[in-house]
Amino acid sequence: MASTYKDTSLKVFTLNSNPKLAEDIAAHIGTNLGKCTVSRFSDGEIQINIEESVRGCDVYVVQSTCSPVNQHIMELLIMIDALKRASAKSINIVMPYYGYARQDRKARSREPIAAKLVANLLETSGSDRVITLDLHAPQIQGFFDIPIDHLQGVPILSDYFEKKNLEDIIIMSPDHGGVTRARKMADRLKAPIGIIDKRRPRPNVAEVMNIVGNIEGKTAILIDDIIDTAGTITLAANALVENGAKEVYACCTHPVLSGPAIERIDNSRIKELVVTNSIPLPEEKQLEKITELSVAPLIGEAIIRVHELQSVSILFD
Repeated sequence: MASTYKDTSLKVFTLNSNPKLAEDIAAHIGTNLGKCTVSRFSDGEIQINIEESVRGCDVYVVQSTCSPVNQHIMELLIMIDALKRASAKSINIVMPYYGYARQDRKARSREPIAAKLVANLLETSGSDRVITLDLHAPQIQGFFDIPIDHLQGVPILSDYFEKKNLEDIIIMSPDHGGVTRARKMADRLKAPIGIIDKRRPRPNVAEVMNIVGNIEGKTAILIDDIIDTAGTITLAANALVENGAKEVYACCTHPVLSGPAIERIDNSRIKELVVTNSIPLPEEKQLEKITELSVAPLIGEAIIRVHELQSVSILFD
């Protein structure tokens, strides 16, 4: 499409993690994606070539740090360095999915805080701002000494379920850590909330203990920020049905869906799983019961507002 955005100093680039989302974001803004190529030397080293001038421009680089995580992070760091050396006025990182966000604290002795390390790498390499979506832990914002705009996926997911006109619903958090997120959706849908009281003996392994809330005969909507191996969400969905829920829907912002996730979801009691395109879904991960919503309008509007020095907080409503 021809560029229609009036300010040519705004440029949007994409790397390899989610080019389709970047195209949709650029289309929403009314501009074209910037031209750059990502290639590799024979030993795997990443080489980036920016094929147009960015001198004096406000540049927005779209890159989710999803699988392969380390490769996508390295692409991003090299791109930032290239932009800095090409005299970009500002380098703004649009990271719909922030990798390593689950390592946000020392849960045991001698553990790293990898989420802080990633923040340090982004800052040191030359980033001026980060725009991200549904951080696993909101306090990760404090790991940055540069501005960070933390967008919310709950309004997009809530609007979808509101249009379905489901009756007698209850919003369920799959663990105690997600209660705030569940409360936000419950407030928007004017529904009660419940909690799955679970324990996690080791990473990616969950065990349901108790269900807090009246679910008898209700339509339950499970909401989480990330679904990785889908052990937690499928175990919770099956437990809800076994304890009297009429049917179970599930939703999340970031569909990591690694390992046995697709098989578990397909064989679970989940009627429909609603996700966003913060992480691309390859063909082998697309099921009839998975619905994908676009975050491009939300992120595109955030970019316009940041560029035009307008408030971003209105997008949280």
